[in-house]
Amino acid sequence: SLLKTVAHFAQGISAWLWHSRAAQRRMSSTDPKKIAEVRDVHRLERIGAHSHIRGLGLDDALDARMVSQGMVGQNGARRAAGVILAMIQEEKIAGRAVLIAGQPGTGKTAIAMGMAKALGEDTPFTMLAGSEIFSMEMSKTEALTQAFRRSIGVRIREEAEIIEGEVVEIEIERPANGQVATFGKMTLKTTEMETMYDLGQKMIETIQKENIQAGDIITIDKSSGKISLLGRSFARSRDYDAMGPQTRFVQCPEGELQKRKEVVHTVNLHEIDVINSRQQGFLALFAGDTGEIKAEVREQIDAKVAEWREEGKADIVPGVLFIDEVHMLDIECFSFLNRALEADSSPIVIMATNRGITNIRGTDYKSPHGIPLDLLDRMLIISTQPYSTREIRKILDIRAEEEDVEMTEEAKELLCKIGTESTLRYAIHLITVANLVAMKRKAQEVDVQDIRKVYSLFVDVKRSTQFLIEYQQEFMFSEIAEADDEEGKDVEMK
Repeated sequence: SLLKTVAHFAQGISAWLWHSRAAQRRMSSTDPKKIAEVRDVHRLERIGAHSHIRGLGLDDALDARMVSQGMVGQNGARRAAGVILAMIQEEKIAGRAVLIAGQPGTGKTAIAMGMAKALGEDTPFTMLAGSEIFSMEMSKTEALTQAFRRSIGVRIREEAEIIEGEVVEIEIERPANGQVATFGKMTLKTTEMETMYDLGQKMIETIQKENIQAGDIITIDKSSGKISLLGRSFARSRDYDAMGPQTRFVQCPEGELQKRKEVVHTVNLHEIDVINSRQQGFLALFAGDTGEIKAEVREQIDAKVAEWREEGKADIVPGVLFIDEVHMLDIECFSFLNRALEADSSPIVIMATNRGITNIRGTDYKSPHGIPLDLLDRMLIISTQPYSTREIRKILDIRAEEEDVEMTEEAKELLCKIGTESTLRYAIHLITVANLVAMKRKAQEVDVQDIRKVYSLFVDVKRSTQFLIEYQQEFMFSEIAEADDEEGKDVEMK
């Protein structure tokens, strides 16, 4: 059935995660050089444009703190986003559109990322750039429909019989001829009882793959035979030095070994669509070959999910769809959004734009932010303001700490001045390159001379524009020169 297929898909994902964690634990106990390399790779992946964002930085009264969770300034915008966030978490709002509008470099995407972090992993959050839908091998409305359904979660509940306990002893009978072990025994215990279980070949292979040993807390799904490693028993915590730093300690289970447990899986509607519209099932999600999905499939799935809700087997979790650079959408996409926002199972749609009054793409009509007035009327609009010099300094301090760059106070002051006169993004980009210059001269921290060096090497938009104006005759297809020539001809004719 569809419910079992989705549940098995979620179980497959969790099993893959447990396999990777067990492999990392084995690696940490055997080869310290390899685990150091893995950490370095993870560290590089974490440093991004908004990797320092941990949340919106609000207190319990939804008032914005000056500096908190990586967020600086924009108190009004953050508080407005916090109100929307609270309503999403309480599941009191759905099918609404929010527009974050402001100048470039005023933290619009940072606010959206803060909302994503604050929502947590259970609430679906989908990020989409406005230009992405024009580069996909499908129609624009299909791309938007898939983005909408990725942002709607289905929390599926099912009861499963499991065996949960601490491993006391594992005995595996290995044949003398070197063949695969086919029989073994494992003793499990809780705080109240202890039982011995026979092991078959499949479970022996799983135990060896997961590196399960005495002192581990495990669960065994009776229906599928899947073994999940929960962690090490607190009774073995004195052996901590002999284990990896990722080792997780849990309490020894109480009560009986066999229990009925409610298992909750959270998947989104798009994943269910792909599973039921492709012959290869959920493997199509990993291949990326989802293609266009027929409307009939979606209608059947919506009817099935509605049936699950009535039976109490599932809940709908309205998530968030964030569309950055929304002015890149055309009139057809805006027309689709008008209808999609009025659907029963619609997520919260948050949009961001830095445009003023400009043409609606696909028409000759001008509109605020390049968005039709009828869609603007459906939106809650949050505006962002330019950062002050003090706020720019705080942001640069956070970014320098995130990128692990030591800087002198004079260098920070100069970088802050550059960010004020030019752009904040340009100043942030100079942090890493200035650190490379400082490392080249074997300095422990970035100084003023390093900032000046990279400032002369990499020009900002204003200096680049000035350079183009001064040397416009040397470049091809200069529109400024053509405009001057036309003005000269007009003067001659007069």
